[in-house]
Amino acid sequence: MAFFCSPAFAGYLVVLNVLALVLMGVDKRRAKRHAWRIPEATFFAVALLGGSAGAWAGMYLFRHKTRHWYFVVGMPFLLAAQCAAAAWLALR
Repeated sequence: MAFFCSPAFAGYLVVLNVLALVLMGVDKRRAKRHAWRIPEATFFAVALLGGSAGAWAGMYLFRHKTRHWYFVVGMPFLLAAQCAAAAWLALR
């Protein structure tokens, strides 16, 4: 449990959330330019590894992927599940 309270883990989460946010912005820019796109599985992989808040924020900041129900439902669900897991670990 001490690992989850460490500065290293906090840094890991910051990096993943910034990465998810940047990926949303990059993919939106590529979509506008009709260029090669980032696979949707990449967004979910980064979110699953801890970047769900950044991905969710990026969706609405860049108005990207907000018409796909699996993003609109999936990102908040992953964030809620990760918050619930963190709360469970904190209360153990």
